[in-house]
Amino acid sequence: MKCFYYLAPTIKSTHEISDDLHGVGIKDFYIHVISKDESGLRQHHIHSSNYLETLDVIRVGFLGAAFGFFVGLLCIEAMRYFQPFGPDVPEFVYLIVAGLATLFGAWEGGLIGVGVENKKLARFHDDVEAGKYLILIYARKQKEGEVRALMTARHSEAELAAEDRYFLNPFSRVLRSARAGSDSKAMQKG
Repeated sequence: MKCFYYLAPTIKSTHEISDDLHGVGIKDFYIHVISKDESGLRQHHIHSSNYLETLDVIRVGFLGAAFGFFVGLLCIEAMRYFQPFGPDVPEFVYLIVAGLATLFGAWEGGLIGVGVENKKLARFHDDVEAGKYLILIYARKQKEGEVRALMTARHSEAELAAEDRYFLNPFSRVLRSARAGSDSKAMQKG
């Protein structure tokens, strides 16, 4: 599955894109719009994005879990070295310590992630603040060509800004920019 990131200039254009995508079989579940004007999206019945997309909850939560697991291992080693509960501590206690530290780290990471903009969307922050509409279109492999053809043929006003393999992978590489690709092609021709 791929995620296409299109920047549309107006809500009218965004609404038309949404309707055309529905016409080729892309359901609302696979179309998410990020906008400064959330109430306008609701008024036009356009499916807006969710917090898992706009905030960095998942990525920072995973990082917090990894840090918590590491701290849990340090606590286990300290318990084994200093033996505050004696030498006969059952092994499952150490598993519980590591598990609790990991869960606490994930919880703390999630709380921190609620206050952080998603790293993949941060580069579009200025565009969204300027009033553009960022449309995320999730397309299965069979539909990728159809989505590209539709957007090229009917919605030249919407700019393909980037594409990604799957949006929610917290550790995936940075988005492949469609802008940079078109810039490099123009440089090769010139």
